[in-house]
Amino acid sequence: MWDYPRPPAVVPSSEHVTVVLGGVTIADTTRSLRVCETSHPPTYYLPVTAFLDGVLRPAEGTTWCEFKGAASYLDLATPRRTVPAGAWTYRSPAPGYADLVDHVALYPGRVDACTVDGETVVAQEGDFYGGWITSRVTGPFKGAPGTLGW
Repeated sequence: MWDYPRPPAVVPSSEHVTVVLGGVTIADTTRSLRVCETSHPPTYYLPVTAFLDGVLRPAEGTTWCEFKGAASYLDLATPRRTVPAGAWTYRSPAPGYADLVDHVALYPGRVDACTVDGETVVAQEGDFYGGWITSRVTGPFKGAPGTLGW
């Protein structure tokens, strides 16, 4: 969204968010956080308590966000399917992003389905971004071919 701020804003959401992996609803909440940043669809951060026990497993690797700080990765696992490094969290985020502690974001294109208020989410293009596209947001969005450097 081009009217989203930079640096990104953290916005509480009461939308009903679900995530399905391996045919199992692994997360369900009406208490998510949306991170809204210029040129990106929102990324939803779900409370750790919204996930089924045992679904989130520590994974190798970290990345750095110029705004939020160091992200740690998590595998998403069900008996039928595992997604290596399919989610991330900020255990000690940068100042201004403390609300993200104990919340997890995930790549919607790597799971069976994500929904927001019953609408199936379309994943933001690219292998790095975790934006959730619904009919309520419009692009173009960073991540598509030709958008490097936006």
